[in-house]
Order: sequence, then structure tokens, then C-alpha cells
Amino acid sequence: MTDIKLYNTMARAKQDFTPIDDKNVRMYVCGPTVYDRAHLGNARPVVVFDVLYRLLRHVYGPDHVTYVRNFTDVDDKINATALARKEAGAPGTLEELVHERSNETIDWYLNDMRALGAMDPNEMPRATEFIQPMIDMIEDLIAKGHAYPDGAGHVLFSVKSYGDYGQLSGRSVDDMIAGARVEVADNKRDPMDFVLWKPSTDDLPGWDSPWGRGRPGWHIECSAMSHDLLGASFDIHGGGNDLQFPHHENEIAQSKCSHPDAGFANYWLHNEMLQVEGKKMSKSLGNFFTVHDLLEQGVPGEVIRFVFLGTHYRKPMDWTEKKRAEAEATLRKWRGLVAGLEGNEKPHDLIVQALADDLNTSLAISALHTLAKKVEETGVGGSVLKSSAKLLGLLIDDLGDWAVAPSIDLSGLAQKLHETRVEAMQTKDFAAVDALKAALTEAGVQIRMSKEGVELEPGTGFDASKLEGLL
Repeated sequence: MTDIKLYNTMARAKQDFTPIDDKNVRMYVCGPTVYDRAHLGNARPVVVFDVLYRLLRHVYGPDHVTYVRNFTDVDDKINATALARKEAGAPGTLEELVHERSNETIDWYLNDMRALGAMDPNEMPRATEFIQPMIDMIEDLIAKGHAYPDGAGHVLFSVKSYGDYGQLSGRSVDDMIAGARVEVADNKRDPMDFVLWKPSTDDLPGWDSPWGRGRPGWHIECSAMSHDLLGASFDIHGGGNDLQFPHHENEIAQSKCSHPDAGFANYWLHNEMLQVEGKKMSKSLGNFFTVHDLLEQGVPGEVIRFVFLGTHYRKPMDWTEKKRAEAEATLRKWRGLVAGLEGNEKPHDLIVQALADDLNTSLAISALHTLAKKVEETGVGGSVLKSSAKLLGLLIDDLGDWAVAPSIDLSGLAQKLHETRVEAMQTKDFAAVDALKAALTEAGVQIRMSKEGVELEPGTGFDASKLEGLL
């Protein structure tokens, strides 16, 4: 069996992965709060942990891996959208409109992530489906002295009651107070205490509880859902590194105080954040976009995935137009090499070993380039190339429609561009070359020029009508 090594944030080291039960490997990943479209940064953990899910299924067998990723459908932003719709005259109760908004955004999310080649997890629980387990866990924490009601409908977790608080992030409580947005309130015994339950007004969604009508805090949701679906101890907990504190730190405190004899998660994995053209993605910089935006612009989901996988998950990833173009050209070429092949052979060991070494996707892609070059030179090994790429969620048949080249002969235009270029080399006047290249690019044609000649291929957004009159 392949030995897997993973970087465990809790240990701050790469460790051998040993599941609690190799017949029941369990992973929980924090999913989205479903109030709007998923932006590009939201998609990175989806792709990262999809690759890990594929690797675990390959090593332990598809029937021996359980992957849970939740939906947070209790949130002020969801409520605000539903309330705006109600005020605008939408039919239904506010609770029905909240549910409608959640369903809408969950569908958007799943469709966008599937377009990136992400497999659906085994379980995708909604927070609203697990309110009673959350209430039960809160009652248990109160009984054990780890939480307290304030008498006004709130229940708070007592951070000082858990001596190991801060182990995951490696910071002391004082450091956390100084470096975090900590809500100081009169009902808190300590500034770091956090909300497990809070009251709801009559016009907002809420549930009956021993502390009055209210709703859960964010952190308790994942503790209750992971316990119900995976048990008190499971193998892997993942998410973006922005969740490390306070969300994951608080999850650990709740879960270990509720189940002191269990380990909660044995391995903690966190992916780094995403940038766009070297800058943090933000609406103020004008470089903020959703996955749906890119898909609507004609960027194939498989290309987005390829760009993500070109950077190790523990390094900041920079989305650039250059990377997008290179990824598209590479995938189009690879799809041509494996056209008509099933790809049912075992993935190449180089790819498996790269992924088994803390999901080294950049090394795996480098190995795929080597395999592709061999196929190109010898015409042999296309099926292994495809099966190896499929382990990374690439070259999957369902994602390949974008790469089907339109049936159009561009050889005449390629010859014209070559001849125009040869003439320009003699006259030193490249105006005609530049004009022809600009027209071809405008039509969505990819251009590759070398000493030997010119190659033209239809690219994303190809429009044959724009080629009229160029010959």
C-alpha cells in the first residue's frame, strides 16, 4: 500500500498518515456559508481536498473513505437577503425565503465546483439539519463546566476551562486577544469566550432551546456535524488557513471538552490563500471575481483547476492570465494525445508518489508533462497519461467538451502568416504581421510561431465568422 505523508498543522511537521481504521478513512472539511456565489478563493480548498479525496480513494478503496463537507445555512447575510426579498413583495414567510436563498446558493456552489472537476463529498450536511445535536452538545458543555448561559438567551464557551486552547495556531490567549477581533461584551467572563448560542428576534429564523428561542454560533455547527457523521475521533480535518483561528481552534476546544477521551481530528490540513496577478483579491482593487464569472467568460473549469494544482497547497497561489493561457494550451494538447482512450490503467507511480508526498500537485503535473512528451514522441502510453491525470481530476471525459476543436482548416491562414512573417524579416516592417496576428487573436485563434513555421488552433471563444476576409 502507498505510504502517504501529510503536513499536520497541529504538529507543524510532515507526518506519516495512519488512519484510525483503514477500512473507514474519515475526512471533514469546512464548507461555505451559502449567502452568495463562490469566489475564486473559495474554490481553492475545494480543489485541494478533492485531490486528497481522490488519493485516499485510490489508496484505500472508494468504499473505505468518507468525506464530509458542510453548508452553513444559518447566517446574518442570508437573513438580510431573504428580508430584502420579503420587503420587495416576494411570497412566503421569512423562514421559507431563507430556505429558498440557501437552496439557490447551494445549487450555484455545487454546479460551479462540479465544473472544476470536484467530486461531491459523501455527505454534505446543512447546519439547519443538525440543530438538536448542537443543543445537546451545548447542554453537555454546560454540565461539564465548560460553558455558561448569561440569562439573556446567550450561551458562551469558557476558553479558560480548556487548558490546551491555542495549540493549533501556536499562540497564547494573550496573543490571540491582541491580534484578533475579539468582541468584548458585558456577558462574557473572559474576552476570549465565544458564543455557542444566541437569541433570535421574532422576525428572524430561530429554534426553541433551554435558553430560549435562538440559533447556534458558527463554531458549534462543525463540532456537532462532524461528531454525528464521523464520530468523536476521525482522521483529517481541513480548510483554508484563514479558519485556523478562531474557527478551528474553537472547534477543538468544544469537541475535546465534550468528548475528553476522544482525539477529535488526528491530522489538520490548511491551504494557503489566493492572489490575483500578485495582489490580494478584493473588490476595491477590481480583481475580485467568482468562479461563475470565469466560467461565463469562457474559461473552462478544467483550466481553473489546472492553474490551482500548479502551486503546492501550502503556498500562496497567484492566479494570472499567463497561467490561464498556458494551462489551456497544455490541456488542449494533452486531450489531443489521449483522444479516444479510456484511461483505465493504473496511474503512473510518479504521479501517485508525488501526491502521496503531502499532495505535491506541482510535482505531479511536472511528471504528467514528462509522460505527455513520451506519448508525443513515441505514440505509446496515452492511456497511462490519461489515468494518471484523472487522479488529479484532469482529462476527465465529462470536462472535455471545451477542448473539442471546431472542424475548420486553419492551414491556409497559418501559411499566410508564415509568409508574411518571412517577408517582414527582410523588409523589417512587421505592421502586416502584427495586424494579422491581432485579427487571429480577436477571432479566438491560438498562435504558435517558430523558425519552422506557424501553428494555429481554435482557442476559447473561437469565432470562425471573424476570420472572413483574412485570406
